[in-house]
This record gives sequence, structure tokens and C-alpha cells, in this order.
Amino acid sequence: MFKLKKFTFSIIFNLTLFFILMIGIQNSSNHKKVNLLISETISLPIGFIIGLSFIGGSITSNLLEIKFKK
Repeated sequence: MFKLKKFTFSIIFNLTLFFILMIGIQNSSNHKKVNLLISETISLPIGFIIGLSFIGGSITSNLLEIKFKK
């Protein structure tokens, strides 16, 4: 039951951060492209790229902690 609580808290917290990121990024004027191995992405604000990286790392670390904690 504790793992389910921690998982739902993690998802809700990160979704809240994502919505705050979407609201805050509305007036950003600095756009960059991300170079992938095969191609490039569309022009995205730098804050959006950094915010998504932070949120992705937060979700990954929370899921790994739940999996390895015994």
C-alpha cells in the first residue's frame, strides 16, 4: 500500500510541476533546437527543455526508489 501511495504522490507532484511549467513558459522568447541522434526537434523554449529534464529525472528516481526499496 505504501508503494502505491508513493507512486501516486510522485505522479501528482510531477504533473503539477508540468502544468506550472506550461503556464510559466507562455512568454518565453528564447528558442533552441535539440539535436537527437537522427534529427533535430522543433524550436522549443530553453526553460521547457530544462523543466522537462528535471521532471523526467524526478519521475525516474522515484520509480527506481520504489522498485529497489525492500
